[in-house]
Amino acid sequence: MSQLLVRGGGRLKGEVAVQGAKNSVLPILAATLLTADEVELRGCPRLRDVDASVRILRGLGCEAHWEGGNLLVKTGGLNAWSISDILMREMRSSAIFLGAILARCGQAELSYPGGCELGPRPIDLHLSGLRALGAEIGDAGGMLHCKAPELKGREVVLSLPSVGATENLMLAACGGSGVTTIANAAREPEIVDLQNFLRACGAKVYGAGTSTVTVEGKQPLHGCTYTIMPDRITAATYLCAAASAGGEIFLRGAREDHLATVTAVLREAGCSILADEAGIACTCQGRLQAVRPVRTAPYPGFPTDAQAILMAALLRSQGATVFEENIFENRYRHVDELTRMGANIRVSGRAAVVTGVETLHGAPVYCTDLRGGAALCVAALAAEGETTICEISHIDRGYEDLARDMRALGADAARIE
Repeated sequence: MSQLLVRGGGRLKGEVAVQGAKNSVLPILAATLLTADEVELRGCPRLRDVDASVRILRGLGCEAHWEGGNLLVKTGGLNAWSISDILMREMRSSAIFLGAILARCGQAELSYPGGCELGPRPIDLHLSGLRALGAEIGDAGGMLHCKAPELKGREVVLSLPSVGATENLMLAACGGSGVTTIANAAREPEIVDLQNFLRACGAKVYGAGTSTVTVEGKQPLHGCTYTIMPDRITAATYLCAAASAGGEIFLRGAREDHLATVTAVLREAGCSILADEAGIACTCQGRLQAVRPVRTAPYPGFPTDAQAILMAALLRSQGATVFEENIFENRYRHVDELTRMGANIRVSGRAAVVTGVETLHGAPVYCTDLRGGAALCVAALAAEGETTICEISHIDRGYEDLARDMRALGADAARIE
């Protein structure tokens, strides 16, 4: 079983290129089903979740193979419309294939998705939206049986700005007739990246990044070469690593406009952050200051995926910071592991209060989920001695090679098989 060994206490100094965005490439891989031509995805991160998506594509009869850091996908051989329960359980984002398969095949069969256990994450909004477009969806024996001989465009109003539901409806609407309008759509940069990919394939999609997305369906789609946007949560992780350990780092390709709420908090805590078209530079000197309450919210609010990571960066801050988690109810599972390292954190319902301590110490800790695992690495950089981080398969779902990147930034970190 793989582990990460981190020796803390040293300042960071280095540069690293930010990987392609996990939460962007997964829906784009599903979107490749909408065209039978070849698609080349450049800057595609090699992650466990990407590997799971590739296996789903191959299970449907498609071809996918790596050429360096690029992924080539050919879906002309698509000959199935069912995804096995084993593949569906590997990641929550597997549900995104539903809309694309319905658009291409007119029917689909799959089980409910898996992923990190962060609390209830129902796909009800996905299903109700697809039903509004004309899909017939039944639930029997834990499987979803979906039929949509003809999808028809219409206005769909989401009760919550769900990222997955917005993406699923965008993909399904590309195969439907007429115009589909998605109201109260999610506004995340990854939605914009999906729109840009679809438009590169010939689709007519507008409005991504706003609360209303419009899709003109039944456009002839073709293959393309497309570069995945940089991963804003990976960039946030490395910025928080510098905040935790201190030092000077540069993140090539990172875009501050994608994570402005994170950089604003880090500046408030005492970090100096400069950004341009080349990337983001971050300098942190001395202990951080506690900040005003941090409340997670849908984009453009503070991202829930960065909550644990920022919390880890503030463990040695001067004063107390309140966190309020408004997206997932079980997103404080990393707290018990951080307290093993000497952190002072009190949790009550959706709120957590982090009171800074003078020192942290290394300890054996276990990843509870993807971002919680990254938070343990961030905390370990500021701890005295060695920290052994176990169950890092969670980390592999979202970081191409966390130990490699941390070393490039000057950390003493190694992956031990």
